Amino acid sequence: MSIRHGFAIATALGGTALAALAAIPGAAQGDTVPTAASCTALAQAALPNVEIGTAELVPAGPFTRPAGGPPQAGEPPVLPAHCLVRGTIDRRIGFGGREFGIGFELRLPLEWNGRFLFQGGGGLDGVLNPSIGAVANSGGPPALARGFAVVGTDSGHTGSIVDASFGLDQQARTDYAYNALDEVTQEAKRLIRHFYGAGPAYSYFVGCSNGGRQGLVASQHLPLEFDGIVAGDPAQGFSRLGLGEAWNMRTLARAAPRDADGRPIYARAFSQGDLDLVKGAVLNQCDALDGLADGFINDWRSCSFHPRTLVCERGKTESCLSPVQAEVLHELMTGPMTADGRHVYGPFTYDTGIASSAWRGMRLGTSETGQPNSADSFLGLNMLRYLQLTPPDPAWDPLAADWTVDQMLARIRYQGGIGDGDNPLLSTYALRGKMIVYNGLSDQGMSTPEIIRWHEAMVAATGQAGADAVRFFAVPGMLHCGGGEATDRFEMLDAIVDWVEHGRAPDRIEATSSTIPGVSRPLCPHPLVARYKGGDRNAASSFACEA
Repeated sequence: MSIRHGFAIATALGGTALAALAAIPGAAQGDTVPTAASCTALAQAALPNVEIGTAELVPAGPFTRPAGGPPQAGEPPVLPAHCLVRGTIDRRIGFGGREFGIGFELRLPLEWNGRFLFQGGGGLDGVLNPSIGAVANSGGPPALARGFAVVGTDSGHTGSIVDASFGLDQQARTDYAYNALDEVTQEAKRLIRHFYGAGPAYSYFVGCSNGGRQGLVASQHLPLEFDGIVAGDPAQGFSRLGLGEAWNMRTLARAAPRDADGRPIYARAFSQGDLDLVKGAVLNQCDALDGLADGFINDWRSCSFHPRTLVCERGKTESCLSPVQAEVLHELMTGPMTADGRHVYGPFTYDTGIASSAWRGMRLGTSETGQPNSADSFLGLNMLRYLQLTPPDPAWDPLAADWTVDQMLARIRYQGGIGDGDNPLLSTYALRGKMIVYNGLSDQGMSTPEIIRWHEAMVAATGQAGADAVRFFAVPGMLHCGGGEATDRFEMLDAIVDWVEHGRAPDRIEATSSTIPGVSRPLCPHPLVARYKGGDRNAASSFACEA
């Protein structure tokens, strides 16, 4: 909490109110009965730096996604009656005359379970998603429908989740990195106390992708604010991600044919047949390492696949890779390295998702011209240009520039210092908080070994308390935050609540599949993996979590 914000909260509540709140820790409901009137009254409860534009009661009923939002998948969830609050913190005019402010949306159920949940964002944020507490990978009801008060934020700027231009503004960089989490957490808790007459008994953070990064950042920058955190597929080494994706473009260009102007056609660097070939070879070598050839590579750490085994003995055919393709693919999966041999971001695991449209969309795109359309070429490159390089360099070209990885690391270190979620010291958070981190082994953007390196560094820096407070789960076959040939449906919110409130650490989490009916598998905490012990090959009960 900033000193300014903390002083404002104390002034607004007064000493008597603070003492009363302290007297009812753990209460599920305060002494205030929430009503429509107490909801609309929140519009007048704003601090000087906070504008509340909406404070209205929403009746119980099916959730209707706002116009312009992504399409609703499946039946809309039924939400309880709740108070909807939208506001902006620290509205200002920033660099280039652009308007900035930390937007937030808070939903307060009339029947409250005493819990608060911060809903993580995605991509580069810039949008205020409905704060219903949709839990990635769950398939169950959103947190609001479970009785949680839920808040979310646009992280201090408006735009699209792939628009990095806000990075030209110094404060907007800081807000996106961590400050919006701090400001919105404090304001949400203040409004909760105002509405219910008591603060939350337990506070949680749940997010995936950038939301996963935010969860890790919350544990590192705000170690006293959250009792439980779920960080899925986290963009943890955020400053190095953009560098890695620019490096991917330069590396892939070696295997791509050129157009008439000499520009690489990335989509043709590997055909779908090439990627299917790699997938089949990976399965053939690594699938049965866990005791069962079933399409899931559980024992991924024992998988030592190298694409050199697929190199053509003579000319290139559909049944082999050219020497350049094998070399480039190996480098892509290894990731950029420093001159002294340290990983910058990576390596990535060979898994079934390498033949997916998601992997192609991330690395290759579909453009049949020299104008690329891969996620690396627009999202990753613009992140680097606008948000991660200091100073920003919107014209920087990874193919035209003469650069080394070590030189670029020097240019991104400033933003990395405030926005990366890789600080290993959790000595304060581990005293009372718990955290679940997970990642898909087929995630096309996030590296599982990268996250494990952080986890091991965290245990070394924090000690046994860190080992007891944080568990990591790898999800075989899962793409970024879901999908793939995977058991990608699992209930992490229930798991973190059970761990925080009842002390039951998750020794295994049962997962089902959104794409493969009738299959379940256990997700195992690192360093354990699921091994087949006999019985029904489709059932999680036939697998044990073992080294």
